[in-house]
Amino acid sequence: MKKIILFGLSLILLATTAVANEQAKKKKMRYQAVPAQKATLVQKGDAKAYCPVCGMTLPMFYKTNHAASHAKGESQYCSIHCLVEDKNANGKKVNNLKVVDNTSLKLIPVKEAFYVVGSNKPATMAMVSKYAFAQKADAQKFAKANGGEIKSFDDVYTMVSAELKKESAMIAKRQKKMQMMGGKVYNKMCKKTDKKFNNTAEAKTFVTKNKLCGNMKGKNLQAVGIYLSRR
Repeated sequence: MKKIILFGLSLILLATTAVANEQAKKKKMRYQAVPAQKATLVQKGDAKAYCPVCGMTLPMFYKTNHAASHAKGESQYCSIHCLVEDKNANGKKVNNLKVVDNTSLKLIPVKEAFYVVGSNKPATMAMVSKYAFAQKADAQKFAKANGGEIKSFDDVYTMVSAELKKESAMIAKRQKKMQMMGGKVYNKMCKKTDKKFNNTAEAKTFVTKNKLCGNMKGKNLQAVGIYLSRR
């Protein structure tokens, strides 16, 4: 009987530890992130998991993802900032704009979305956070718990367009530091390549596919990608 009780207590301890570990993982994961298997990616090709503008990994910022169709297919962005930058700064003609519904994690038309702007949750490529919901009730519930105002896509798009220059300058300063860090990481931990890259997403894809830096992920991979695309 004593052995049975001890065995039962061991199972309970293991289960408790597993739950604690899972909770710890969730706490470490940034709010915008979802497991890769829960992210819907509409892009094609080897670089489909990366934002084509800034190169950030899409599932890591999935709750602020936007998508759009254009002449060459579809693109998916980590944020509305990158969508607006691609459209305005790079002159890309886009349509069929979509955003991730934070409740269902599905892509929905932006015109049907209710955006909560200025909550206490972290912003993506911006100084002010913007999260979208398919149902107004969900947006209201989120805003009540985390702060922020409910706005339409047109209002948010106008806001982002007006702040694009200022936020781009902020991002450029941050990426400059990442580039310096990436150079150090690359020279210390990676196999070397003379290949030229058009953007960070392309560089990260090449590094990962060819295992130049082993199984590197996250911040280090982003930094190396930025460095290789700008050196």
